[in-house]
Amino acid sequence: TESPPTPASAMARPDFQPTQPAPIATLSGRAIDEFRVSHPSEVIALLRRVSEGNVLVQLCAPDGAVYACTLWAIDPQQRRLSFDADPAHPQVRSLIDAGEATAMAYLDAVKLQFDLRGLVLVHGRDSSALQTGWPEAMYRFQRRESFRVKPRHEALAHLRHPASPELALALRVLDVSVGGCALALSADEVPAIDAGSRLGDVQVELDADTRFVATLHVQHVSGGFGSSSRIVRLGCSFERLDGPAQRALQRFVDLTQRRHKLLSL
Repeated sequence: TESPPTPASAMARPDFQPTQPAPIATLSGRAIDEFRVSHPSEVIALLRRVSEGNVLVQLCAPDGAVYACTLWAIDPQQRRLSFDADPAHPQVRSLIDAGEATAMAYLDAVKLQFDLRGLVLVHGRDSSALQTGWPEAMYRFQRRESFRVKPRHEALAHLRHPASPELALALRVLDVSVGGCALALSADEVPAIDAGSRLGDVQVELDADTRFVATLHVQHVSGGFGSSSRIVRLGCSFERLDGPAQRALQRFVDLTQRRHKLLSL
Protein backbone atom coordinates (compact mmCIF):
# COMPACT_ATOMS: atom_id res chain seq x y z
CA THR A 1 0.00 0.00 0.00
CA GLU A 2 1.10 3.60 -0.59
CA SER A 3 2.26 5.72 2.34
CA PRO A 4 -0.16 8.47 3.38
CA PRO A 5 0.77 11.94 2.16
CA THR A 6 2.85 14.11 4.45
CA PRO A 7 0.99 17.20 5.68
CA ALA A 8 1.98 20.30 3.69
CA SER A 9 2.69 22.19 6.92
CA ALA A 10 5.28 19.58 7.83
CA MET A 11 6.96 19.55 4.42
CA ALA A 12 7.38 23.32 4.65
CA ARG A 13 9.43 22.96 7.81
CA PRO A 14 13.19 22.64 7.19
CA ASP A 15 13.54 20.38 10.25
CA PHE A 16 11.04 17.81 8.97
CA GLN A 17 12.77 14.55 8.06
CA PRO A 18 10.41 11.68 7.21
CA THR A 19 11.52 8.51 8.96
CA GLN A 20 10.41 5.04 9.93
CA PRO A 21 10.40 3.49 13.42
CA ALA A 22 13.57 1.64 14.33
CA PRO A 23 12.95 -2.10 14.95
CA ILE A 24 13.19 -1.98 18.76
CA ALA A 25 11.70 -5.47 19.06
CA THR A 26 14.73 -6.96 17.31
CA LEU A 27 17.12 -5.59 19.96
CA SER A 28 17.79 -7.35 23.24
CA GLY A 29 20.11 -7.37 26.24
CA ARG A 30 22.98 -4.89 26.12
CA ALA A 31 22.05 -3.80 22.60
CA ILE A 32 18.75 -2.27 23.69
CA ASP A 33 20.27 -0.84 26.90
CA GLU A 34 22.76 1.18 24.85
CA PHE A 35 19.96 3.13 23.20
CA ARG A 36 17.34 3.25 25.97
CA VAL A 37 16.74 6.26 28.21
CA SER A 38 14.52 5.33 31.14
CA HIS A 39 15.57 7.49 34.08
CA PRO A 40 12.62 9.84 34.81
CA SER A 41 14.71 13.02 34.85
CA GLU A 42 16.30 12.19 31.48
CA VAL A 43 12.94 11.38 29.92
CA ILE A 44 11.50 14.68 31.19
CA ALA A 45 14.52 16.64 29.90
CA LEU A 46 14.21 15.16 26.41
CA LEU A 47 10.45 15.73 26.25
CA ARG A 48 10.92 19.35 27.34
CA ARG A 49 13.46 19.91 24.58
CA VAL A 50 10.98 18.54 22.04
CA SER A 51 8.15 20.67 23.41
CA GLU A 52 10.03 23.93 24.01
CA GLY A 53 11.88 23.65 20.70
CA ASN A 54 8.62 23.27 18.76
CA VAL A 55 10.14 20.15 17.20
CA LEU A 56 7.99 18.27 14.72
CA VAL A 57 6.98 14.81 15.93
CA GLN A 58 5.81 12.01 13.65
CA LEU A 59 3.14 9.79 15.16
CA CYS A 60 3.03 6.44 13.37
CA ALA A 61 0.01 4.17 13.89
CA PRO A 62 0.31 0.37 13.68
CA ASP A 63 -1.39 0.43 10.25
CA GLY A 64 1.28 2.79 8.90
CA ALA A 65 -0.72 6.02 9.12
CA VAL A 66 1.58 8.95 9.92
CA TYR A 67 0.63 12.30 11.40
CA ALA A 68 3.11 15.17 11.91
CA CYS A 69 2.45 17.43 14.89
CA THR A 70 4.13 19.18 17.83
CA LEU A 71 4.22 18.33 21.50
CA TRP A 72 2.08 21.04 23.07
CA ALA A 73 2.44 20.20 26.74
CA ILE A 74 3.98 17.69 29.12
CA ASP A 75 2.58 16.93 32.58
CA PRO A 76 5.03 14.83 34.64
CA GLN A 77 2.73 14.84 37.68
CA GLN A 78 -0.26 13.42 35.81
CA ARG A 79 2.07 11.51 33.45
CA ARG A 80 0.30 12.84 30.36
CA LEU A 81 1.42 14.31 27.04
CA SER A 82 -0.61 16.55 24.73
CA PHE A 83 0.02 16.91 20.99
CA ASP A 84 -1.67 19.43 18.70
CA ALA A 85 -4.23 17.80 16.43
CA ASP A 86 -6.58 18.57 13.56
CA PRO A 87 -9.68 16.43 14.27
CA ALA A 88 -10.66 16.57 10.58
CA HIS A 89 -7.40 15.02 9.41
CA PRO A 90 -7.89 11.38 8.31
CA GLN A 91 -4.65 10.22 9.92
CA VAL A 92 -5.81 11.51 13.30
CA ARG A 93 -8.81 9.17 13.10
CA SER A 94 -6.45 6.25 12.36
CA LEU A 95 -4.43 7.10 15.47
CA ILE A 96 -7.55 7.32 17.65
CA ASP A 97 -8.90 4.04 16.32
CA ALA A 98 -5.59 2.32 17.08
CA GLY A 99 -5.21 3.97 20.49
CA GLU A 100 -1.44 3.75 20.24
CA ALA A 101 1.44 5.08 18.17
CA THR A 102 5.20 5.26 17.83
CA ALA A 103 6.51 8.82 18.17
CA MET A 104 9.67 9.96 16.39
CA ALA A 105 11.48 13.30 16.45
CA TYR A 106 14.93 14.71 15.73
CA LEU A 107 17.03 16.68 18.20
CA ASP A 108 20.09 17.87 16.30
CA ALA A 109 21.75 14.69 15.00
CA VAL A 110 19.84 12.36 17.32
CA LYS A 111 16.63 10.56 16.46
CA LEU A 112 14.26 10.02 19.41
CA GLN A 113 11.71 7.23 19.41
CA PHE A 114 9.13 6.30 22.06
CA ASP A 115 5.86 4.40 22.28
CA LEU A 116 2.55 6.03 23.21
CA ARG A 117 -0.48 4.27 24.69
CA GLY A 118 -4.06 5.35 25.32
CA LEU A 119 -4.35 8.01 22.62
CA VAL A 120 -7.54 10.06 22.95
CA LEU A 121 -8.77 13.18 21.18
CA VAL A 122 -9.64 16.05 23.54
CA HIS A 123 -11.58 19.11 22.33
CA GLY A 124 -11.11 22.58 23.76
CA ARG A 125 -12.89 25.84 23.01
CA ASP A 126 -10.62 26.80 20.11
CA SER A 127 -8.46 23.75 19.49
CA SER A 128 -8.09 20.00 19.86
CA ALA A 129 -5.29 17.84 21.21
CA LEU A 130 -4.18 14.23 21.18
CA GLN A 131 -3.55 13.18 24.75
CA THR A 132 -1.63 10.08 25.74
CA GLY A 133 0.04 8.35 28.64
CA TRP A 134 3.62 8.97 29.68
CA PRO A 135 6.33 6.94 27.88
CA GLU A 136 8.16 4.55 30.19
CA ALA A 137 11.30 4.80 28.09
CA MET A 138 12.75 6.62 25.11
CA TYR A 139 15.37 5.53 22.59
CA ARG A 140 18.17 7.65 21.11
CA PHE A 141 19.65 6.78 17.72
CA GLN A 142 22.52 8.71 16.17
CA ARG A 143 21.82 9.75 12.58
CA ARG A 144 24.17 7.83 10.34
CA GLU A 145 25.01 10.58 7.91
CA SER A 146 26.28 13.33 10.10
CA PHE A 147 27.47 14.33 13.52
CA ARG A 148 31.27 14.24 13.76
CA VAL A 149 33.06 14.50 17.08
CA LYS A 150 36.70 14.92 18.05
CA PRO A 151 37.98 12.32 20.52
CA ARG A 152 38.85 13.80 23.91
CA HIS A 153 42.05 11.78 24.21
CA GLU A 154 44.47 10.54 21.59
CA ALA A 155 42.70 8.05 19.36
CA LEU A 156 44.58 5.86 16.91
CA ALA A 157 43.94 3.66 13.91
CA HIS A 158 46.44 0.81 13.50
CA LEU A 159 46.76 -0.52 9.97
CA ARG A 160 49.06 -1.79 7.25
CA HIS A 161 49.94 0.54 4.39
CA PRO A 162 47.84 -0.57 1.39
CA ALA A 163 50.82 -0.29 -1.01
CA SER A 164 53.42 -1.65 1.44
CA PRO A 165 51.83 -4.26 3.74
CA GLU A 166 55.08 -4.70 5.66
CA LEU A 167 54.74 -1.09 6.86
CA ALA A 168 52.68 -0.81 10.06
CA LEU A 169 51.05 2.57 10.71
CA ALA A 170 49.47 4.16 13.76
CA LEU A 171 47.48 7.15 12.47
CA ARG A 172 45.81 9.72 14.69
CA VAL A 173 42.01 9.85 14.47
CA LEU A 174 41.12 13.52 13.95
CA ASP A 175 37.35 13.12 14.13
CA VAL A 176 34.79 10.38 13.82
CA SER A 177 31.12 9.84 13.07
CA VAL A 178 29.03 6.69 12.82
CA GLY A 179 29.68 6.76 9.07
CA GLY A 180 33.41 7.36 8.93
CA CYS A 181 36.49 9.06 10.32
CA ALA A 182 39.37 11.35 9.38
CA LEU A 183 42.98 10.21 9.83
CA ALA A 184 46.22 12.24 9.89
CA LEU A 185 49.03 10.89 7.70
CA SER A 186 52.54 12.31 7.64
CA ALA A 187 53.59 12.41 3.99
CA ASP A 188 57.18 13.11 5.11
CA GLU A 189 57.50 9.69 6.72
CA VAL A 190 55.44 7.25 4.65
CA PRO A 191 54.28 6.81 1.04
CA ALA A 192 51.06 8.55 0.09
CA ILE A 193 47.70 6.84 0.42
CA ASP A 194 45.46 7.78 -2.48
CA ALA A 195 41.73 8.41 -2.58
CA GLY A 196 39.92 5.20 -3.46
CA SER A 197 42.26 3.03 -1.40
CA ARG A 198 40.74 0.28 0.71
CA LEU A 199 42.19 -0.21 4.19
CA GLY A 200 41.41 -3.62 5.63
CA ASP A 201 41.62 -4.92 9.20
CA VAL A 202 42.06 -1.47 10.73
CA GLN A 203 42.26 -1.59 14.54
CA VAL A 204 40.44 1.55 15.70
CA GLU A 205 41.07 2.66 19.31
CA LEU A 206 38.93 5.66 20.27
CA ASP A 207 39.26 5.26 24.03
CA ALA A 208 39.83 2.52 26.60
CA ASP A 209 36.29 1.21 26.14
CA THR A 210 35.81 1.70 22.40
CA ARG A 211 37.99 -0.54 20.25
CA PHE A 212 36.93 -2.38 17.13
CA VAL A 213 38.13 -3.68 13.76
CA ALA A 214 36.91 -1.97 10.59
CA THR A 215 37.43 -1.81 6.86
CA LEU A 216 37.91 1.78 5.65
CA HIS A 217 37.45 3.27 2.21
CA VAL A 218 39.46 6.45 1.58
CA GLN A 219 36.97 8.91 0.10
CA HIS A 220 39.22 11.96 -0.23
CA VAL A 221 42.69 13.23 0.64
CA SER A 222 43.37 16.86 1.57
CA GLY A 223 46.78 18.45 2.18
CA GLY A 224 48.08 21.33 4.24
CA PHE A 225 46.56 20.08 7.48
CA GLY A 226 47.97 21.13 10.85
CA SER A 227 51.29 22.88 11.43
CA SER A 228 53.00 21.06 8.60
CA SER A 229 51.92 21.23 4.99
CA ARG A 230 53.08 17.62 4.71
CA ILE A 231 50.40 16.35 7.09
CA VAL A 232 47.47 15.16 4.99
CA ARG A 233 43.94 14.33 6.06
CA LEU A 234 42.41 11.06 4.92
CA GLY A 235 38.64 11.24 4.86
CA CYS A 236 37.41 7.65 5.24
CA SER A 237 34.08 5.88 5.34
CA PHE A 238 33.43 2.70 7.29
CA GLU A 239 32.90 -0.01 4.73
CA ARG A 240 32.33 -2.96 7.01
CA LEU A 241 31.37 -2.94 10.69
CA ASP A 242 29.76 -5.78 12.62
CA GLY A 243 26.89 -5.21 15.05
CA PRO A 244 28.96 -4.84 18.27
CA ALA A 245 31.32 -2.39 16.53
CA GLN A 246 28.42 -0.31 15.22
CA ARG A 247 26.87 -0.07 18.68
CA ALA A 248 30.19 0.78 20.34
CA LEU A 249 30.85 3.51 17.77
CA GLN A 250 27.35 4.95 18.07
CA ARG A 251 27.64 5.01 21.86
CA PHE A 252 31.04 6.77 21.67
CA VAL A 253 29.75 9.48 19.29
CA ASP A 254 26.62 10.00 21.37
CA LEU A 255 28.51 10.29 24.69
CA THR A 256 31.16 12.59 23.21
CA GLN A 257 28.45 14.80 21.74
CA ARG A 258 26.75 15.04 25.13
CA ARG A 259 30.03 15.99 26.82
CA HIS A 260 30.66 18.73 24.26
CA LYS A 261 27.20 20.17 24.88
CA LEU A 262 27.66 20.13 28.65
CA LEU A 263 31.02 21.91 28.35
CA SER A 264 29.46 24.59 26.15
CA LEU A 265 26.73 25.47 28.67
